[in-house]
Amino acid sequence: MNLKNKVIWLTGASSGIGEALVYELAHRGAKLIISARRKIELERVKSSCPAQSQGSIALLPLDLTQQNTLKLMVEAAISFFGHVDILVNNGGISQRSLALNTSIDVYRKLMEVNYFGTIELTRQLLPHFRERKSGHIAVVSSLVGKFGTPYRSGYAATKHALHGFFDSLRAEVYTENIKVTIICPGFIKTNVTLNALTENGEKLNKMDEAQAKGMKADVFARKMIRAIEREKNEVYIGGKEKYAVYLKRLFPNLFARILRKAKVR
Repeated sequence: MNLKNKVIWLTGASSGIGEALVYELAHRGAKLIISARRKIELERVKSSCPAQSQGSIALLPLDLTQQNTLKLMVEAAISFFGHVDILVNNGGISQRSLALNTSIDVYRKLMEVNYFGTIELTRQLLPHFRERKSGHIAVVSSLVGKFGTPYRSGYAATKHALHGFFDSLRAEVYTENIKVTIICPGFIKTNVTLNALTENGEKLNKMDEAQAKGMKADVFARKMIRAIEREKNEVYIGGKEKYAVYLKRLFPNLFARILRKAKVR
């Protein structure tokens, strides 16, 4: 797939992985609809793109927790360029707290943003893809969508849920030429841990050591885009931590022992 002139709608576009994706996709000549909660940050990202590409970038602020607005957001997105070719579900928040200490309200907020907001936005856009007999949904999950780790019980739960939903959806829409790609990042150097929720819902405001040493966001963005272009079903992107997926699959008891001692924050 050549992404030049493709209309790509990207959530979580105001920072981190999303921001890096905007720059790389703009460089490749895609037409972009970029979404996040803060319009001022979307304007900053747009203004950082090459001048010749800014006319092909539309801003659409949205809040994934406000699911009753997402039908209108889909209609607005389609109106910018007449259609949408690819939806990149990248919006989300992380968590750093022990399960025993974490408020149920924190778990609910994680699910509202990472899971319910993501699947409802997808669900509202699906009729458009079905009508066109074409579409591609990319979902940014995580390696913890394949295995849980300490301090991320709620975050891991939301990512596991995404795998269940989008694996099912992929099989349901296969005959309608609609593709689904699940991307599982490992440690990527972004501010995701600074904004991670603690047990009472406050921001952590601290960078994980592993995250600080992780893959650069622009490098990740290029690898992720390559997976979309190749219409992969699922990919793992990161450093050596990505091999934990295979270790758990082949040697689950050994993996459990290693995980108990692993430094994960």
